[in-house]
Order: sequence, then C-alpha cells, then structure tokens
Amino acid sequence: MTITKTILLFLLLLKATTTFAQDSVSVQFIVNTPKLNDSDLVFITGNGSLLGNWNPNLIILHKINDSTWSRKFWFNKGESIEFKFTKGSWDHEALNDDGSTPKNNNLEIVNDTTIFFQIRRWSNKEPKLIHGQITGTVRYHLNFVGDGLKPRDIIVWLPPSYDSCIDKRYPVLYMHDGQNIIDPATSSYGYDWKVDEVADSLIKENTINELIIVGIYNTTHRTKEYSHSSLGYSYMNFIVTKLKPFIDNQYRTLPERKYTAVAGSSMGGLISFMLAWCYPEVFSMAACFSPAFKVYEYNYVDTVHNYLGNKKNIKLYIDNGGIGIETELQPGIDEMIAALQNKGYEKGKDLIWYFDKDAAHTESAWAKRFWRPLILFFGKSNN
Repeated sequence: MTITKTILLFLLLLKATTTFAQDSVSVQFIVNTPKLNDSDLVFITGNGSLLGNWNPNLIILHKINDSTWSRKFWFNKGESIEFKFTKGSWDHEALNDDGSTPKNNNLEIVNDTTIFFQIRRWSNKEPKLIHGQITGTVRYHLNFVGDGLKPRDIIVWLPPSYDSCIDKRYPVLYMHDGQNIIDPATSSYGYDWKVDEVADSLIKENTINELIIVGIYNTTHRTKEYSHSSLGYSYMNFIVTKLKPFIDNQYRTLPERKYTAVAGSSMGGLISFMLAWCYPEVFSMAACFSPAFKVYEYNYVDTVHNYLGNKKNIKLYIDNGGIGIETELQPGIDEMIAALQNKGYEKGKDLIWYFDKDAAHTESAWAKRFWRPLILFFGKSNN
C-alpha cells in the first residue's frame, strides 16, 4: 500500500471515529432506593434493544452499594427513549411515592448526562392468574411480516357455522393487540377482552350476524406503530395491502368496505380511527376504546380539524371510562368529538360516544362494553 493510500485510509477512519464520537451520547442512570433484600436486583427496561425492548428482567443495573444502583449507556444524539425500572418483573415495578403506577419516563438524548431517580416504593403483586379460555375455533398465522415492520402473529376467530356452511361468507372485524383479545394465556395481564365469548353469545342469541374476527398481535414497536408516525403509516399500509388481501384469500369473507370494521383500545383506539379515516374505501366502521386522540405528544385532533375534503362515509364508535388514565384521555376525546361534529358527523347516527364513569383503562373494562360496537356494526337490526 502506498503512503498516499495509507494516509487517506487513516483520514477516513479518523473521520468515522470522530463522527461516531459526535453522534454518540452517554446517559448515566443512578437509582437510589431503600435497602433491598440480598437477592433483589434492579433492572431498567424500555424501548429499543439497548433497554431490552420492554423486557422487565433483561437489562440489570450495577449495584454500587445497598441502596444505589447505576449503569451507563450510549445512545444516538437526538434519539428519544422511554423507560421504567423493575425488580425483574412487571409485578415488581417502581411506583410513585403515593403507590400509583407511574407513566413511562421520557428522555430526548441531547448531550452527555447523569440522571438520578429516588424510588421509595415497589409494587408487590401476586403472580398473574389466567382467567378464562378460548371459546370457539381459532387459527393462527405465525410470524406474519410487513414491509419495515417486525414480524407478528395473527389469530383468527371463526364463527360457529364457518365449517358447516361452506357457501356462506362473513363480515370481518380487525383488532389490534391481538394477544389480548381472545386468549387469556397470551394476554399481557392474564385477562383478555373475551371477544370470542361475547361474539359467540350474541350470535347464538341471534342478536348479531356471524362474523370473523382477526387479531393482529402487537410488537415492541407498538407505540409508534399505533400512532401518527412513519411506522404507523407503514403498519396501516401492511393491514390494507397485505393482511386484508391474505385474509380475504384464505377465508370466506365479505371483502367490501360495508362489511369491514376495525377496533382497538388506547393507542389501538387511535390507530383504529386512523385506519377508517385514511382508508374509508376499505373500512366503513371503527370502534375506538379509550382512544389516545390527543395526549402527551400524540395529537390527531388537529389532523381532523384541518381536513378540508368531503365528509368520509364512516361510522365511528368512541368509548371511554372515567378512572385513572381515562381522565387524561378525556380532553382529547372531547376535542375529537367536537372536531367530528364540525365535519358533519352526528351523535347517535354516524358518531356514537359511550362513557362509563366507573371504568378503568383495562382489558376487563373493555370486555364488559365490547358488545356495544358488535351490535352497532353487525346487529341483526342493521340488515
């Protein structure tokens, strides 16, 4: 190698190293907590692989002394992180001083920094219990892949007559957080939405038409996939251009928009609304439970408010409770309802809002009210 080439290579390596140094920012986390049991460990968990992708027992902090734990990480400058602390499981996560469960900590990485946390209380829940079982027939499609998205499983619930009435076709309801809607064994908190039991009961009572329910599992990118972000639009495109054509090809569906609905809760409620709003030619109905229309950094109210096109031909069911985080969601829900009314949507007609002041932000609460949109969208009286 010539001297000139050697110098050039050295300069390129120096530039790369300098660039890395400029873009890499250190964050030192220091946790102070009352003395724990000798066997206890403290973990940090959050978005991204460095923080374990929300695995509560993967990234351990280093013990400095009986009450201090610490660890340093290097992130990309400008990166946004969310994180919490646990003692190895979600049953033992750090709490606020009043015993309440805190929101995710948020940090925009700007420069080298050290952050101190004082944790005085930890949750000590009983091990998760599994409530219920699967009712009816389900089929799984594992590791379903969309462009730019992480693989995920798909669960499909089939109505009672599906295998016997081979010439019959069915409307379809697509739902987010698929692991939480049908199978209690896969649900995040051991309690599912019971959509299988609810739908099965209403069908057998001849209250609703039979339907197929498609559950789309979430991933560690859930928040971004369910929001007004580039990943959110990739997720919607995946459902419209890949998943729905697959379901329509594999199952006896009624593929027209008239027979196609979407539903979800919290961020899943937001992305359900977005799917109907952005793809009214595909989805004619959306059920939005406890939707995050405008809260924290999320705001889809302005998108609707600034829309100048023709009124979209969709029916919207909005549903929320009045306890805990539900109160934080309420202002955004109120604003969205007002924005929709300004666009010509009428309460009780194509805009239905149900409020349960005693309901919390949980699967068990949504399960109790799930029958409402089922009857609204698929009721026999709608024929």
